[in-house]
Amino acid sequence: MTHEFKDIVNQAEIAREKGIKSVLASVVALNGSSYRKPGVRMLILEDGKMIGAVSGGCVEKEILLQSESVFKTGQSKIITYDGRYRLGCEGVLYILIEVFEPDNSFKEVFFNALEERESFEIWSYYNKTEAFVSGIGSWVKIKGAFFPLQSHAKKLKTNHSLSIFKQHMPPCFKLVIIGAEHDAVQLCKYATLTGWEVAVVSGPSESKSIANFPGAISFQAVSAEHMETTSIDDQTAIVLMTHNFANDLRYLVQLKNTNPVYIGLLGPLKRREDLLSQLIEYCPDIEDDFLDSIHGPAGINIGSETPQEIAVSIVAEILSVARKQDPISLSKKKGKIHS
Repeated sequence: MTHEFKDIVNQAEIAREKGIKSVLASVVALNGSSYRKPGVRMLILEDGKMIGAVSGGCVEKEILLQSESVFKTGQSKIITYDGRYRLGCEGVLYILIEVFEPDNSFKEVFFNALEERESFEIWSYYNKTEAFVSGIGSWVKIKGAFFPLQSHAKKLKTNHSLSIFKQHMPPCFKLVIIGAEHDAVQLCKYATLTGWEVAVVSGPSESKSIANFPGAISFQAVSAEHMETTSIDDQTAIVLMTHNFANDLRYLVQLKNTNPVYIGLLGPLKRREDLLSQLIEYCPDIEDDFLDSIHGPAGINIGSETPQEIAVSIVAEILSVARKQDPISLSKKKGKIHS
């Protein structure tokens, strides 16, 4: 959800520069089940434009209507949306609607935290009563400091009559694609649609540039030995797509001291076994956790044939590994659909 909040901050700043006010809507509590869970947010602009969504599309119209009083008065409020009678989701959403006007000090610290891949928290104070209650609103905690999302809230005051929804926000999920062929371009497109940050790495003689990879945030044309690895963390997935055994091995050696959540290899199972065998021969002290993060052939079995379908398969496997889920048809899953 970090990438969604990042987009909200960016869009609110663009609107502010045009003299357009913004209101933030956050799902802070849920009784029962719903399409999305507490912590999802959307931005409403004074001109009626909406960024993001908190449901499949039915709740947003009500939020837009309810936001009008917040624009007029500047007072935060809680609304409830009972999906049992309107959506069939068997849940009641509690949605905090507040003016969204963080100051410049927040923006500087926030974007620095994103750049440094630091986690942060969002604390939302609320009451389940549909009425104006003093003290409700959201704060962002970054490196121990609290920043209000409303300009008039200068100091965080504890109000024991209010509930608090605390949400941990990890760094934006990142996919590193090593390779620059047609299949790498397709994977970049689908990963970007998923909301991931995509970094592309290719060999030093590669003629392509970042312009060939729509949505990518960076492009390195370097040898494996000069690849930057310091920003690779447990919110990073890597897919090796060089289509060259020796190059894949060189990149694996360069990556050996990193801790990505996933490394995907193309090609048959025997190719993966040969790569791992040589990797261990070159790096006998390599950590088991690193070896366990390597998946090959990359992707899940959904009958993929085209580069686009293969990209969907790889994105799906990365999601399942990052979320610690076994891919199955939801029709065969017992209990909650999304957990």
